[in-house]
Amino acid sequence: MPENWSVQELLNAGWSEADLAWESTAERMAQAISEKDYVRAKEEAGQALRIARADFEPIDPRLGTSLANYGLCLTLSGDSQGVASLFLKALEAWRRADPWIARMTAPRVARSSLFHMRMEALHRETYRARWQQRWRELADDAIKRLESLDAPEATGEPPSDDILARWLRERPAMLNDTRKLMAAAYLLLAPPASSA
Repeated sequence: MPENWSVQELLNAGWSEADLAWESTAERMAQAISEKDYVRAKEEAGQALRIARADFEPIDPRLGTSLANYGLCLTLSGDSQGVASLFLKALEAWRRADPWIARMTAPRVARSSLFHMRMEALHRETYRARWQQRWRELADDAIKRLESLDAPEATGEPPSDDILARWLRERPAMLNDTRKLMAAAYLLLAPPASSA
């Protein structure tokens, strides 16, 4: 379901038009993947990569996701030449994302009682440390998924159809740093890392 945000709401949340444009483009790419329209998915992935390269830092995980997704969409549309380089750059971007993640702001969550709000205010650093742990787990999972792209069978199979459905179900309702990272992790087309 599309969301409409005003420019002022974006600015108030610390988001840019590029942040929202990237997310919308990545969603359209995932939609095309679910419809098995790999040519359209490649076009959307290419647009997401252009946005990421133009507007995001080299350590932004959304750049890593864009690189990997473009490589996977190229492969799915029948052009796998040079994708290994894209996967390597994607992995490097995610591996360098720690400083980007360290700057993230823990979301303030509306609670059901004044007690919970006070506890969060009193223990803000503990609360932030727990968010940092969750964010690093998301990043570690993305890194493992990207590392698994070395396996020949990893790029030959289409991604799961439920990528977009999962993202739409779990994305935060608010524009915040967590949503940026979750979009990068959840809209990454790389398959789950094998447990072997």
